[in-house]
Amino acid sequence: MTFEHLPSPLAQALEAHGYTALTPVQTAVTVPEAAGRDLVVSAQTGSGKTVAFGLAMAGELISDESALPFATAPLALVVAPTRELALQVSRELAWLYAPTHARIATCVGGMDPSRERRALQHGAHIVVGTPGRLRDHLERGALDLTALACVVLDEADEMLDMGFREDLEELLDATPENRRTLLFSATMPKPIEALAKRYQRDALRISTVGENRGHGDIAYRAVAVAPAEIEAAVVNLLRFHEAETAMLFCATRDNVRRLHATLVERGFTAVALSGEHSQSERNNALQALRDRRARVCVATDVAARGIDLPSLSLVVHVEIPRDAETLQHRSGRTGRAGKKGTAVLIVPFPRRRRVEMMLRGARINAEWADVPTPEAIRAQDRERLLETILAPVEADEADIEIARALLEQRSPEELATALVRAHRASLPQPEELLSGSDDGRKQAAHRPGFDDVVWFRMDVGRRQNADPRWILPTLCRRGHVSRQEIGAIRITPNDTWFQVPRAIADRFADAVRRTADPKGEDENGIHIEPAPEGPREVARDNRRSNDGPRRNGPHHDGPRSDDRRPPRRPHPAGQRPQGKPHRKGPQGSR
Repeated sequence: MTFEHLPSPLAQALEAHGYTALTPVQTAVTVPEAAGRDLVVSAQTGSGKTVAFGLAMAGELISDESALPFATAPLALVVAPTRELALQVSRELAWLYAPTHARIATCVGGMDPSRERRALQHGAHIVVGTPGRLRDHLERGALDLTALACVVLDEADEMLDMGFREDLEELLDATPENRRTLLFSATMPKPIEALAKRYQRDALRISTVGENRGHGDIAYRAVAVAPAEIEAAVVNLLRFHEAETAMLFCATRDNVRRLHATLVERGFTAVALSGEHSQSERNNALQALRDRRARVCVATDVAARGIDLPSLSLVVHVEIPRDAETLQHRSGRTGRAGKKGTAVLIVPFPRRRRVEMMLRGARINAEWADVPTPEAIRAQDRERLLETILAPVEADEADIEIARALLEQRSPEELATALVRAHRASLPQPEELLSGSDDGRKQAAHRPGFDDVVWFRMDVGRRQNADPRWILPTLCRRGHVSRQEIGAIRITPNDTWFQVPRAIADRFADAVRRTADPKGEDENGIHIEPAPEGPREVARDNRRSNDGPRRNGPHHDGPRSDDRRPPRRPHPAGQRPQGKPHRKGPQGSR
């Protein structure tokens, strides 16, 4: 037997499930030093930690006999932050403890509580649930924790972030003092340290998160886009990769709803997962992904906890994760069980520096690339189509008869053309990105056709990472114009000035007023207003050109006008001029 150090029933279950060796975290919790002790375990997503704590608590559950005796009260309790994760844990423990005939009860929100109470009353060796539902059963007297030998807190950091501290403390206070407490947490913030100090005794700390924290089976990529073109970038990434299953992460349920509607409108088979969906809707969405009726899942971080989809090969961070650990958790939905996966971060141009710092902190080497162009997507489509059509097929007599009838009426070339056209018609069309056709820099100079213009001003400049690559798409979206209708752009330290033809200036001004959101953190929060006098630097250049060259003045080929600073005016001693308040740049589509 391969797992001689494990109880015989669990060893049999592992071998029957195809295990040939334990993962690092599973090995670490089953060494002799960990036997009978409280544990604080840090392990990355997808490392097999569910089986790990199933093995770790075996010593408190399994005696010399193969089958567990009838239990009047639970012997082990596993607490997870979400319904999906709790259900996944329950399924894993079910096959792991199947040889012992262990009874496992699952108690999660959204399910029938009366059925859960009956399962508890009939006797359960292991109870798995979410904090709120377990606390409810405890207060109603349906959950008896007095005989508990082991309690597991899975993803404890996430439970504290979600506000379950009081629920966890009430559950732990109801357990015997001599129980084992196994705490699994990806991070160790101060609240986790305090929880461990209060409820654990001489805990053994285990960490299998190595120096190279990036997941070995996940290829990380990052694409920089204009904030206004994030949804278009999502469309092109999905079309370029054509993953069997893809998961897109948004920060809020509103953004999930909007992006899901956008993708469905463009022809993608997509489902959504967020806190606003009922348990029945969530189950239907996950089943659609497993049945291949849907290929794209748009979700929030919490809603995607515990989801295990074997076909998931692409994760797209539509909105930037709040920290490196969230990045790891999101990306860890793919690249599981030895399979390769791809994680792509969509980064608004102004936030590239922040993302680069996050990647360095997570020790992730991400490849920076451009958003796939329609030409690159069509080239990929051609390769995939040839591969699909030229693959050997098994045809029955009815198919062959139809093929012969078609050949009698059309030439092989005509039939092949119709097949290609039908294939392309089923695919969503890629998007043309304004920021992708060029880098936007040519817009910084005067162009023919802009002799009669109106200057406008934006309250962001170089200090807020202003760049034509994201400013130009933003102006097009805010002002409801095309890129050809934006003239010269001048970027100064705190402001950006640009030209609009006078014929459309009123329409442009009205559009930017209607799309403004002073409280918004994205590009809608940028203030745009007409500035008929033009930037001060341009006016100064015009005066200099009219007056002729000045003695000791700058050479004609000297610094650009937007790099010059106006002379500082003296001010009375003890008084400072009041500076312009610093304003943050756009924060992407949040």
